[in-house]
Amino acid sequence: MDIHEYQAKEILMKYGVKTAEGGLAYSAEESVQRAREIDGNVWVVKAQIHSGARGKAGGIKVCKTHDEVKAAAEELLGKNLITHQTGPMGKVCSRVYIEAGIQIVKEIYLCFLIDRTSEGIVMIGSARGGMEIEELAETDPDAIKKIYIEPAVGLQDFQAREMAFALGLEAGQLSHAVKTIRGCYRALRDLDASMLEINPLVITAGGELIALDAKMSFDENALFRRHEVAELRDKTQGDTREMAATDHGLSYIGLNGDIGCMINGAGLAMATMDMIKLSGGEPANFLDVGGGASAERTEKAFRLVLADKGVKAILVNIFAGINRCDWIAEGVVHAVKNIDIKVPLVVRLSGTNVEEGQRIIAESGLPIITAGTLAEAADKVVQARNEVIAEESKGKRNGDLN
Repeated sequence: MDIHEYQAKEILMKYGVKTAEGGLAYSAEESVQRAREIDGNVWVVKAQIHSGARGKAGGIKVCKTHDEVKAAAEELLGKNLITHQTGPMGKVCSRVYIEAGIQIVKEIYLCFLIDRTSEGIVMIGSARGGMEIEELAETDPDAIKKIYIEPAVGLQDFQAREMAFALGLEAGQLSHAVKTIRGCYRALRDLDASMLEINPLVITAGGELIALDAKMSFDENALFRRHEVAELRDKTQGDTREMAATDHGLSYIGLNGDIGCMINGAGLAMATMDMIKLSGGEPANFLDVGGGASAERTEKAFRLVLADKGVKAILVNIFAGINRCDWIAEGVVHAVKNIDIKVPLVVRLSGTNVEEGQRIIAESGLPIITAGTLAEAADKVVQARNEVIAEESKGKRNGDLN
């Protein structure tokens, strides 16, 4: 789960990380009021969306008058910003953050990540902040410093000092740098965050270290014990299908294909998507319904898949271990009758009580295509999708002729 910049900064301030004075606004008039409350004569209006590279997309405006603040807020609020991280659909800005302008002497990069390879936390820093770290890693990998932290031991002071020196900080800034680095680490550890990135962390003309931008991502599996973090979720910034799936306790990731998938088990879901691609199709989603595929849960899963209007066919692939194929078949039949699915549906069942499950589907009288193997199911759903596309193309040609 991602959060906004202003939310990440509020968290970091509680851990002793210094940030610039700022305030949130939902309207142009409110933006001007926030600017009046901030000392100085330069303000920065920042679009709050879940994406980096906002500056390149025109999402950050430097203003020198209150009228400029108002104009910048009017331009950004309601605007659909497109960056290389948002994809072509972009994200709509519904709030802006008004921040005091700062005289910057140097920009540096600091990040903490959960590293699966080392089964620990990696601290990443660079004296060349303010640019894309991926680009820097390609052009000058030696400019990036990595320090691995053992979770059972935690961040040690000598590691924080090592990073501070690698960032090119002066001796007088060392104490503040160590405090900032340790504060970032504690925020990541205490709140079950998977990523904390400050880019840039700046040195001001007065020699202070200030987090000028901040991004945080959290492990969704830990949100049940981090209610204060769960409350920071902005559903407008996520895929509406994924948000709906989360509300129903389903694991869903939207993709760009047109074959809807409904599978139990993440491993089987990945294998199914591979088979669809091998057969010449493109999956529209990753959807793991889990072990408890009840009739109600199955219906919710179908509605979720069909919420994607680009879906041309659906493949249900269930392996019943603890669950039973006859229960799943009853759930599929119940869901199809309630929803009145208009696209071809291919069902492949395997496991406990598979014969009974196949009988229930065969005797349902519904136009459900069945398959015995995963390869057969993938071939049939791709064929069904191709037939739908051919019919649509034929209808369009006839319409043009008329």
